[in-house]
Amino acid sequence: MSDRIPHALTGEVGDPTFLARVAAEGPRLERLFHEIYGDDARARSELEGVLADAAESWASRPAALKRRDAERLADPDWYQSNRMLGGVCYVDRYAGDLPGLARHIPYFRELGLSYLHLMPLFLAPEGNSDGGYAVSSYRQVDPALGTIQDLAAVAADLHDAGISLVVDFIFNHTSNEHEWAKRALAGEQEFEDYYWFFPDREMPERYERTVREIFPDDHPGSFVQLPDGRWVWATFHSFQWDLNYRNPAVFRAMAREMLFLANQGVDILRMDAVAFIWKELGTACESLPQAHLLLQAFNAVCRIAAPSMLFKSEAIVHPDEVIQYISPGECQLSYNPLQMALLWSTLATRDVGLLQQALDRRHALPPGTAWVNYVRSHDDIGWTFADEDATELGIDGFDHRRFLNAFYVGRFPGSFADGVPFQENPRTGDARVAGTTASLLGLERGDPGAVPRILLAHSVVLSTGGIPLLYLGDEVGQTNDHAYAEEPGHGEDSRWVGRPRYPVDAYAQRNDESTDAGRIFAGLRHLIAVRQRTPELAGNTLVPFHTRNPHVLGYQRPGDSGTVVVLANFADEEQTVDAEVLSGLPDVALDLASDASVALRDGLRLAPHGFVWLHVDGDSARRSEQA
Repeated sequence: MSDRIPHALTGEVGDPTFLARVAAEGPRLERLFHEIYGDDARARSELEGVLADAAESWASRPAALKRRDAERLADPDWYQSNRMLGGVCYVDRYAGDLPGLARHIPYFRELGLSYLHLMPLFLAPEGNSDGGYAVSSYRQVDPALGTIQDLAAVAADLHDAGISLVVDFIFNHTSNEHEWAKRALAGEQEFEDYYWFFPDREMPERYERTVREIFPDDHPGSFVQLPDGRWVWATFHSFQWDLNYRNPAVFRAMAREMLFLANQGVDILRMDAVAFIWKELGTACESLPQAHLLLQAFNAVCRIAAPSMLFKSEAIVHPDEVIQYISPGECQLSYNPLQMALLWSTLATRDVGLLQQALDRRHALPPGTAWVNYVRSHDDIGWTFADEDATELGIDGFDHRRFLNAFYVGRFPGSFADGVPFQENPRTGDARVAGTTASLLGLERGDPGAVPRILLAHSVVLSTGGIPLLYLGDEVGQTNDHAYAEEPGHGEDSRWVGRPRYPVDAYAQRNDESTDAGRIFAGLRHLIAVRQRTPELAGNTLVPFHTRNPHVLGYQRPGDSGTVVVLANFADEEQTVDAEVLSGLPDVALDLASDASVALRDGLRLAPHGFVWLHVDGDSARRSEQA
């Protein structure tokens, strides 16, 4: 493969590590490229261009990042560590701008972060830009936040503090203000071919027979009409135009953008809307085989020119489809939307059945990969569990989703939640839910169970493996921003209710345990510290532990020196785990969560919303599960 790299770059191509990666990954890239695009002259030309771009990118990669590559390659499981902790925020809402964000790094170290996801921060349309996911440039930061040089400086500062930088790679679409889109509108055929343009409704109607509507409030179907009469594919908002990956030039162009971000110090790319990137007439145009091939090809490019960069899958689809994106050669990391959705379901119903089933069956991952587990994200909460799983437990999926929507927007009797509906359809009852963790779990309305619920939810995320992810501000109990609609461009998107600005007062109270903010912060900091010193909580391995109590979740985290048995009570009342269930455990075990010895011979009583992380030897845990 190296003979396809232009001779002008032979000085850098002579780097033996680079040549070795070309030799290792080049044939894979070539095979994938030909499987996607065929083996005609155009495909071969674009493949040679991709390799040339990779060589040029490696030649310009800063020395500090090459050293980081070498360190990460020497420790390929670095992201499996029990010391991993993620945080996510919008730069402007949390810190004002990128220089302001850098001033928060000492706090990030105090909290224990090792991974920071900055929400979309690149140039986007004024007003509604789908929270920045309508990207107008992959190389220009929103001027209100700073410059691309500021981003590179923040990345370097984060690296010095032991924190990896994560940004979104919005590669399904661009905004209609991107240079490519503007040139396409101007009639440049090269850039028209970057998108899906049609002169009339014939082809859009044929596609829409099998493609679902994503944002019906914005526009019907998947296409929007332009002022010149043409139709363009827009899966999401009308100003987000889908890229045409049937054109190999689009792959090459996006690979260049990806490598550019890598050379600014980005460690992990959140691969946005991965399920939608390939279109095929007569299908749902979601999770098609070519989507996986494209991700694998992008991955091969990174292995050549930015070998330490990882991909994180964002696929809010059926659980059977989510797992298909996760592998060392595709996306090494993935959000865990099923665990997130069922955690909220369990908090509402107080019944652990669906969540226990998911942990038993759907938690395992291939070696060399990891879940990103989270209580909530910047997005709405959608109920992505599998109906067939619910049916096994006697639950009707449609009715259960309607219940959860009603519960979390405060329309169900006895609800403690203050959520807001997102994309609600009065005709079908379909909706999702938006809000902060604290508001959804009762803190906003002063429910006495709110703080214990918040700690319970995070205890699951912190103990099930992978990378736990905190939405920054939730660790001090930030509540909803009910004035979100007053901000320009936010009124049509209720998800902004759960994206409040930096909660100054709550952070000021974080060390005062007489306040809700202080109790939440102290509780989470303790659990984070316990996780950091407990090697059994590294990785993803999880073994079932059935409590025979419908309100108490159970699982085991085995390790070389023992096992952590987690028991968590989701009920509003005290619950008991019978002595028979615990009979294989020692009479007394250390609860890591409370740093106290717990007697188990006569069973275990758990306070409302209480939990334990029992450290026992592995043989004892296995005997208890078999009892």
